[in-house]
Amino acid sequence: MTAPFRLVLLGDSIAYGTGAARVEDGLGPRLAQVLRSEGLDVELTVLAVPGAVSRDLAAQVRRAGPLGADLAVVVVGANDLARFLPADRAALALGAAVADLRAAGTDVVVVPAPDMSSVPFVPPAFRPAVQAACALLQRQQAAVAEAHGATVAAVSAEVGRAFTDDPALFSGDRFHPSSAGYARIAAALAPTVLAAARARRARRAA
Repeated sequence: MTAPFRLVLLGDSIAYGTGAARVEDGLGPRLAQVLRSEGLDVELTVLAVPGAVSRDLAAQVRRAGPLGADLAVVVVGANDLARFLPADRAALALGAAVADLRAAGTDVVVVPAPDMSSVPFVPPAFRPAVQAACALLQRQQAAVAEAHGATVAAVSAEVGRAFTDDPALFSGDRFHPSSAGYARIAAALAPTVLAAARARRARRAA
């Protein structure tokens, strides 16, 4: 009997699915469905915690340890930005989490911080500064993730433009994604997550 493909979601409220109208509309279930369309028997575990910052990943990684995950998707950074936490410290914490996951034999896809300038209540005059802060964190996250063997899903700009153009992608709180927003994020992430899963499956079969 073939072992299930174990997918784990780590990170913050976006990885958790806050704002989705139904649990199955969240990011984890949508990505699991993408992988099932490839014929994988997916076992999904969402360990993400709403409000988490990068330093909180350590506890989530410890909880992931016994699961023997094949693939971890890590979505983090929005709360580091919202709380004005130093980008270098946030990136360092992310790098440590990725290193621990990789040491445990888990493949990792890192989704860098979103472009917070697309959030409706950010005043237009502040958007360039917010965008610059997001870009700085995204670059540092990508660098540490790749240095520790993760794949980076560089979708922040694409997704940010979509959310700027379509307010319906935000939920009622005008901060978290709606079900439609999660569908858009999952669609952007699907090629990267699929590629990682295919590579993992190929190694299993070798």
